[in-house]
Amino acid sequence: MKEKKQEVFTMSKLEELKKWTNVTTDTGEIEEIKRYHPIDAATNNYFVAQAALLPQYRYLVEEAIQYAHQHAQTDEERLKLALDRVYVNFGREVLKNISGRVSLQVDARLAYNTQATIEKARKMIQMLEEEGFSRERVLIKLITTWEGIEAARQLEQEGIHCNMTLIFSLAQAIACLDAKVTLISPFVGMLLDWHKEAEGEQCCPTDPGIVLVTKIYNYCKKFDYKVQIMAASFRNSSEVLLLAGCDFITVPIPILDILAREEGPVERQLTPQRAKDLPLEKKTMDREQLQLCLVKEAPAYEQFAKGFRRFIHAVEELEHFIEQASLHKIS
Repeated sequence: MKEKKQEVFTMSKLEELKKWTNVTTDTGEIEEIKRYHPIDAATNNYFVAQAALLPQYRYLVEEAIQYAHQHAQTDEERLKLALDRVYVNFGREVLKNISGRVSLQVDARLAYNTQATIEKARKMIQMLEEEGFSRERVLIKLITTWEGIEAARQLEQEGIHCNMTLIFSLAQAIACLDAKVTLISPFVGMLLDWHKEAEGEQCCPTDPGIVLVTKIYNYCKKFDYKVQIMAASFRNSSEVLLLAGCDFITVPIPILDILAREEGPVERQLTPQRAKDLPLEKKTMDREQLQLCLVKEAPAYEQFAKGFRRFIHAVEELEHFIEQASLHKIS
């Protein structure tokens, strides 16, 4: 009697990664979300602006323009409301295709205006609640300026949960913790980009973005902060796997494709237990300390400004597109 061969079951690295980490994606394209069915998904000013220009999503822009004409009086008010509504419409479509939360970014140009940010967030939440979606399924994404952190502090007290983005330093993360924000998004790949540009391709024996997220993770777990950490901005699949164990990782679609094709085990890299054993000192961070820390850290300061400008440019591009569509209709 022949011996029956033992069957070997292999899993993709994406499935292996999901053992340790909640994997999300950051995109404005609804079809990509349908393909991967992440629990959570994130949008931002840049990705929504890109997606809004695609023919398959133009109905969301047209709907926003119609909504603005029904609910605003002047051309200026209509343009602002249509812009907000485009973000909300994309968020709504994402929520229809996931079981968890969507991150929805406020207009980046408000990042230094606490009160305007609070009012904008409230309005976006209200519009989604009118569509039948609970605020518990929405994270309002804010840029991590001091004013943005103060806005998040107030919004969290109102039950509006926040995702702080463009985090490039431990100082920014610490400043968010006292505000009791729900989630922070440290950026990985953009830090490596800076070092490569400044020092050449062989600049870093250790990826500085991985080092940053590891520091933030260990600090938060060491001192039992309830904040969720979502690593973002990746350049390759190796960076993603080096952060296995992080609470959340938001992975670009091309890297998701790679991880879904590759097979093999994924070892957990970050653990709360390991963080507990580290000799870390608890710190506080006020406005002046935060600004000084950022200025002293050239990679953080310069990449924060670069990401910020990119978001502002995306908002202005989308606003221009909406304005032209309002005048001429979308062909």
